[in-house]
Amino acid sequence: MDTSQLLKGVLDLAVLAVLRKEDGYGYDVLRRLRQGGLDGVGDASVYGTLRRLYNAGLLTSYVVPSEEGPHRKYYSLNEPGRARLLESGQTWKSFAKTLDGLLGEVA
Repeated sequence: MDTSQLLKGVLDLAVLAVLRKEDGYGYDVLRRLRQGGLDGVGDASVYGTLRRLYNAGLLTSYVVPSEEGPHRKYYSLNEPGRARLLESGQTWKSFAKTLDGLLGEVA
C-alpha cells in the first residue's frame, strides 16, 4: 500500500502532536516525526505544513538566534492548535477503530 496518500491526510495531526510536548523548528519537527515512525515524510511537506498551520492560526512562532548558523524559527502550539489537536485526535481514533473493525473481518 502506498502510504504517501495516508500521510498527506494525517500530516497536520502528526505535526500538531509532535509540537504538543515541546516547541520545535522545521528540521527538529521533521526529525521527531521520523523518529516516531513516519519515515516517508519529506522535508518540503513538513515545512509547508508548519507554514499552513501557522497561517491558520494554530501555531505561534518565535526566532532563536544561533551562533552556529542562521537563526531558527521555532513553532509552538497555541490554544486553537491544542483544540484542533484534540478534535482531530478524536476523529482519527474513531476512524481507526472503525477501520480496525472492518479489517478484523479480513485478517
